[in-house]
Amino acid sequence: MREGTELLFEKIADRLKAMADPMRLRILHALHGGELCVNDILQQVGGSQANVSKHLSVLRRAGLVTCRREGVNILYRIEDPTVFAICSSVCDSLERRLSAEKEEIERGRAVILRQGN
Repeated sequence: MREGTELLFEKIADRLKAMADPMRLRILHALHGGELCVNDILQQVGGSQANVSKHLSVLRRAGLVTCRREGVNILYRIEDPTVFAICSSVCDSLERRLSAEKEEIERGRAVILRQGN
């Protein structure tokens, strides 16, 4: 049982590590609209072709994207759409946290302003 659990934890960590880079998140976002070749991805995310290709390789190894050859182009697409649910959950969490922090800052500011009068 423990070996299976440890293997699962490693797989989850590998998947999350692959997503834990701003450029890779930009690439995933670009691919959300459908298949793209490296040049199209480059136009959307910037960077160098070598850098984008390196990040695509990481995403492929993690099973998040896949590719196919069409003529001289290699087209990349999302292999596992649950990646967007993960990103959405993180965004929801950040919104709640930032909202709570904003409220706390506003309360602190009100206290400071009252003390100044």
